[in-house]
Amino acid sequence: MTEPLSALHVLEFNYTRSLGPTLAVFFQGLKDRKIVGATTASGRVLVPPMPHDPDTGEDIDSLVELPDTGVVTTWAWVHKPRPRHPLQTPFAWALVKIDGADTAMLHAVDAGDESKMSTGMKVRARWADEATGSILDLTCFEPVS
Repeated sequence: MTEPLSALHVLEFNYTRSLGPTLAVFFQGLKDRKIVGATTASGRVLVPPMPHDPDTGEDIDSLVELPDTGVVTTWAWVHKPRPRHPLQTPFAWALVKIDGADTAMLHAVDAGDESKMSTGMKVRARWADEATGSILDLTCFEPVS
């Protein structure tokens, strides 16, 4: 039997992105242990906030602080985290709809075990000990007991 050909290939997208005024407020909020969303003219709350309404293209200039709790809308379990994952123990990637928001954000959930994950479960943010103004200031979400 002939061994299949294989080659190591690492796909990465290394780039720097400017934040602009809307995302700068969002990341400053994370640094301050707060979740900030944007309110559209129709009243929808978007988290993470966007500078423009995705439905109309209109500028959004109304930002709102939200609680650090939410609900898992869907998830996928990671049995073996990779070195650059936010957690080095098994966790879930999940869409979390922050309480008061109309959209969900992708983030890690540390439930401890796959059997403890479920769609509709209530979660709370776990904040980093030292904030730097990045998405990692929100270390992950964890189940509300």
